[in-house]
Amino acid sequence: MAVINYNEIIRSSPLAVELNDEQSLILSKLVEFKNLGDGDILIREGEISNELYVILTGNLAVTRESGNGDFITLHVLRQRDLAGELGFLDGLEHSATLQAIGPTEVFCLRRDRLESLLDSHPKIVYFVMRAIFREIHGILRRMNMQQVELTNYIRKQHGRY
Repeated sequence: MAVINYNEIIRSSPLAVELNDEQSLILSKLVEFKNLGDGDILIREGEISNELYVILTGNLAVTRESGNGDFITLHVLRQRDLAGELGFLDGLEHSATLQAIGPTEVFCLRRDRLESLLDSHPKIVYFVMRAIFREIHGILRRMNMQQVELTNYIRKQHGRY
């Protein structure tokens, strides 16, 4: 049976981009690993959680209820993507449901666990927060490009779909 090196898993995640080996080891002691089966819900729309997830294997469908009981898939999160980052940061309700597509493994970092490092290891907290904002910035950049592409398409079609 292979020994799982949790520190190496954390070290290769987007959260540890700026962390050195010692800092990564400290962070690895704060996370929990979860296995999801096909269709399992990780985050439910409208609920509040203080957890940030990193997808290790598998995929998560980002869905919203359409109002008539159906769900619309908005996006699919893949390996190394963050999930739940906005709720982790602001503590507000989640705007979408995240559901496993096939077997999926994630690791979870709770806000209170990260905050426990504020006095003893503030640089770890700072670097992890920078990594989260870097990911959010990438998402916003992609959304802006998609909005520009959609606007250009509509203009070229003279408003006709």
